[in-house]
Amino acid sequence: MKKNILITTGGSGGHIIPALNFYEHLKQNNEVFLTSDLRGLRFIDTKVYNNKIIDVPDIKKNIFKIPLNLFLFLISIIKSFFYLKEKKIDKIISTGGYMTFPICIASIFTKSKLFLFEPNMVLGQSNLFFLKQCEKVFCYSNFIKNFPKKYIHKLQIIYPVLSKKSYFLKKDIKKSLDEKVILVIGGSQGAKFFQTELKDMLKKLSENFKLFIYHQANKKNFDDLEIFYQKNKIAFKLFDFDRSLESIFLKTDFCITRAGASTLAELVFFEVPSLAIPFPYSKDNHQFFNAIYYKNNNCCWMIEQKDIRQKNFYEIISNMLDDKTDLQLKKKAMRDFSSKNTWEINNKIIIETIDEN
Repeated sequence: MKKNILITTGGSGGHIIPALNFYEHLKQNNEVFLTSDLRGLRFIDTKVYNNKIIDVPDIKKNIFKIPLNLFLFLISIIKSFFYLKEKKIDKIISTGGYMTFPICIASIFTKSKLFLFEPNMVLGQSNLFFLKQCEKVFCYSNFIKNFPKKYIHKLQIIYPVLSKKSYFLKKDIKKSLDEKVILVIGGSQGAKFFQTELKDMLKKLSENFKLFIYHQANKKNFDDLEIFYQKNKIAFKLFDFDRSLESIFLKTDFCITRAGASTLAELVFFEVPSLAIPFPYSKDNHQFFNAIYYKNNNCCWMIEQKDIRQKNFYEIISNMLDDKTDLQLKKKAMRDFSSKNTWEINNKIIIETIDEN
């Protein structure tokens, strides 16, 4: 029976992209809606997705605005309630974050069934808040830190939620043998560390390898990075945010990345050898535990940001690129890890979970 399903999300690409992928899984047999805050709008093609903006203030961001933000937060709950009633929403999937609070709270009054999504290896605070209320929690592992044992029956393990086209791209595209293609991913917000601290390493690397660099950065830093790459005669392409990195993954020999759950899952699926440098200030240090999870499965290398300044970063990277045996072992581990992650299998798990609860 066709249902009205809402996916609530917002904020960064780490929240939005999985939401859009859930949308693709569910749209064939259901009427699917999407809500996001204003920040998330830049990641969403409003011509493709049935999207509604319900902006949510960050109450803790400015203590002087707490009274005003609390009022605006209440307004967003009221708007959410009327939206759920208007669209006759039966079930909701929340991708976490404070942006989803109003919809999740409103669902209590509309009696819409709530499902949570936790891609990280640490249970997020918003998901923890709604754990008692929800039907199931979609996640990638049974071993989620801070997950209360009394709710362990609510865990629903799925494979990493990727875009549909990812599953149907050929992974065996032959890469150029005369150059190393390096991908630098600082996250959808563009990490400052990835735009400054890597320069010396990349300069030295370019003296020993012919490089092509794909570099994700904040647009305000494009000019500085263009000057650096041009001055050192390194071929490059800068981009701010690109939802479809699949074509770049297929060309990439090595990636230096933060440890967002979606990014690591995509790199593993496309068998891209990578060094994860977790963002040290992520909530609950979740990026560290994401990286550890894949490192323990031999699917990536990991180094903490604080350790980079104590070691020769160039030697670390060059040794990884030179060790052909380890590179092949990483690729095999990634291939084995993703062997059962198909669109059809994940689609079946997601739809059956939604239908049965």
